[in-house]
Amino acid sequence: MSNAAARSARDELLFLSRLVSKPRRIGAIAPSSPALARKIAAQIDPMLQGTVLELGPGTGVVTEALIARGISIDRLIVVEADPDLARLMRERFPRLRIIEGDAFCLDRTLPHAATGPLAGAISGLPLLNFPPAQRRMLIASTLARMPSGAPFVQFSYGFTPPVPADEDLTVERAGLVLANLPPARVWVYRRSF
Repeated sequence: MSNAAARSARDELLFLSRLVSKPRRIGAIAPSSPALARKIAAQIDPMLQGTVLELGPGTGVVTEALIARGISIDRLIVVEADPDLARLMRERFPRLRIIEGDAFCLDRTLPHAATGPLAGAISGLPLLNFPPAQRRMLIASTLARMPSGAPFVQFSYGFTPPVPADEDLTVERAGLVLANLPPARVWVYRRSF
């Protein structure tokens, strides 16, 4: 078995074990595909200055895509609640800033001073597993840490955005990725002011 195949099998086993033990925190039956990871990473402009925040990196597929896109690992901060997934991320990315904590409580988990200005944020959190008010609060509180126009990127398996646009948020569908199990939509949120 090749290293890549062994790694993929290990990732899928870890992912499935997390799905069984914490189904509300894991929203899929498999890690994100490389195609989905590339589509998500494409929404972040590597030329913009600042930190890129990744919430719920899981096995690191999107983290790899961000690095391949040209985002320096020194500019990335990830927040992962699951200790086993955080440990995997530390093994896979020894120089990456990994914070174990709750993305829904960013002010406690990640003080503003720890990040500097945010160029964008990526969320691998299964937002559809949470109440609408909690979803909106997560997106709004993350966008509040960014300059106007910076993207908050979320993928989901639903047909509509996890949080609808309103007077404070805009949302656009950046793509549908069929090469993922299940197929996923990529949504980009921005502050509307």
